[in-house]
Amino acid sequence: MFKNARLFRLREPFTLDAATLEEQLRSRCFRPCGPLETVTLGWTTPCPQQDGGGPLVHTLAEYLLICARRQERLLPAAVVAEALEERVGEIEAEEARSIGRAERRRLREAIMTELLPRAFTRSRRILAYVDPAAGWLVVDAASDKIAEELVSLLRETLGSLPATPPRPETTPTTRMTDWLASGSGPGGFELGDACELRDPQDSQSVVRCRGQDLASAEIATHLHAGKQIVQLALASTDRLDFVLTDDLALKRLRLADGLLDDLAEGDSEDPIVRFEAELTILVASIGEVLERLTELFELDHTAATEASARDGLIS
Repeated sequence: MFKNARLFRLREPFTLDAATLEEQLRSRCFRPCGPLETVTLGWTTPCPQQDGGGPLVHTLAEYLLICARRQERLLPAAVVAEALEERVGEIEAEEARSIGRAERRRLREAIMTELLPRAFTRSRRILAYVDPAAGWLVVDAASDKIAEELVSLLRETLGSLPATPPRPETTPTTRMTDWLASGSGPGGFELGDACELRDPQDSQSVVRCRGQDLASAEIATHLHAGKQIVQLALASTDRLDFVLTDDLALKRLRLADGLLDDLAEGDSEDPIVRFEAELTILVASIGEVLERLTELFELDHTAATEASARDGLIS
């Protein structure tokens, strides 16, 4: 299940169907790290129950679900530094000479070569889906860096991918601060019980609240002092709870209670069927949220402006 949603606007129509996308992803399938590789990244099946043996593209209604797998070798810098100091100490004692900077660098590289094949590996799966109709690529990543890794891999795999983070006409911090100051969320959303406030003049002045009444006098005091909202918990009516950030990412996604009750009571024990059913509900709920955010922050207007400018240059 998606825990986060990092958004990328598709600036051109996504015309690949599932079969064509599957064929292209096959050219960059995941492979484990080699003995001297620090990290590898490639495509794997989105369904964990089919790890290594299922399709690379899952269709969920009109959505195309994909998954990247990232593996890295864990070789802490402290371990390398300790081994380097031991090696330097041995050479200086045996040869009665000092080790210069260039030689230390060569020794460090040699130690890395020795230690890497014995280092443990750690893997991470990064889910994403393409919504061709609405023009979104949505990545389940807690950080921009991880999301950009998947987008870069997809861009390299397909040859091109004109996708960029959303650039709203209305500043999210201003809009979220207005919502909280008014004591109510915009149409279709309700205020949650968590937020993060930051002083625009001092990035170190941050207040984080969880499990708190956002209409309290304490929150109002911070707003009167000039702090702005950079993260705000919201709930789409009876569907999805999430935290909206100032870069329009959705964090801490959670389906509303009751939405998965029918699945829990169903008689299907097939984990793949359940995986697809749960994700279909979640992705559809995210789609409804994105449709509302598109209206609130005039995201379509941004895309249209860029398209018009590009068409003008071409003509």
